[in-house]
Amino acid sequence: MSLRFPQIKMEAIYGICHYAVETIYEIHFHGAVHGVHNIPRQGGCIIAANHASVLDPPIIGCHVPRQMCFFARKTLWKGGVVSWWLDTVGVIPVDRDAGSDVAAVKRVLQVLKGGRALILFPEGTRTLTGRLQRPKAGVGLLACRTGVPVVPARIFGSFEAFGRQGPLRIGTPISVVFGRPLLPAAYDNPADGKERYQRASERIMAAIAALELPRPQVI
Repeated sequence: MSLRFPQIKMEAIYGICHYAVETIYEIHFHGAVHGVHNIPRQGGCIIAANHASVLDPPIIGCHVPRQMCFFARKTLWKGGVVSWWLDTVGVIPVDRDAGSDVAAVKRVLQVLKGGRALILFPEGTRTLTGRLQRPKAGVGLLACRTGVPVVPARIFGSFEAFGRQGPLRIGTPISVVFGRPLLPAAYDNPADGKERYQRASERIMAAIAALELPRPQVI
């Protein structure tokens, strides 16, 4: 796969959007990006990241050199161009008011077992303070049920650029660090019993929290 133009290996609409978002990032939010080589080039995998802004999904997605799947609120499907676009790029609808959306979980399991990549946010919702939050059990459930590698990712600067209660600040650098993939032995312990999925999420979140931006080299 060409790392310079990975879009040529993606479906047409997704590839165009991938290139467009990457270009917008380079112009308006350019920061440091590290560890892209840690992302598996094929096979099912989860990229698990902290969540501080609505900018997080597209910014992570535009740096992943393969086509990914995302979640979105089911209420966004209102027909017309928006619904067509969401379906075309493979966004999975989630009914947040339904508690546990069984249909969404089944579709995610199919996506991962089918060799696709998926981005998830263990915290479940955007932080109000910029600090990392306690994870929910969802990402642990999906990871344990599929046994796929989980790539921890940490985003720096997106809260400052467009936090949940703040204005959009064009020009704020946003950086991303992708860590080494966690294999099932690193996040899953069936002996945890009823706490298995929650503890798996906590191990994944701990790996995210451990990521730091490398210090610039002094020449």
